Amino acid sequence: MRIGELSERTGIATRMLRYYESQGLIESLRESNGYRAYGECAVDRAMWVRGLIRAGLTTRMAKMILDAEQQWARDETPECPIDLAKELADELTVVNDRLQELTRSRDTLSDCLARTRHGALRRGTASP
Repeated sequence: MRIGELSERTGIATRMLRYYESQGLIESLRESNGYRAYGECAVDRAMWVRGLIRAGLTTRMAKMILDAEQQWARDETPECPIDLAKELADELTVVNDRLQELTRSRDTLSDCLARTRHGALRRGTASP
């Protein structure tokens, strides 16, 4: 598939897909006319990359995780120097802190909405 179709199927802008490719996060083949051609697996990969980045990881961190997952899929133990392991541990702390903040925000919003006459909206069961 071409980049436009990949963009449509993932909801990721073509400019961002090109950036992901430049960072080594997704891969394409070049057709004889120079157009990028993506395999079917690029859909899931691009969605996973977007999820990692939305979770707050840098593209560098996302690449390390994707590379490690590929090694695990081949039953290999990924190379992980101590500096990298520390960096991953630090990032895990940041993500966990962010999750706690998001959980508190969700609970606060849910509680506020529940106290109104429109409380059913928090469950998505009523129309506005």
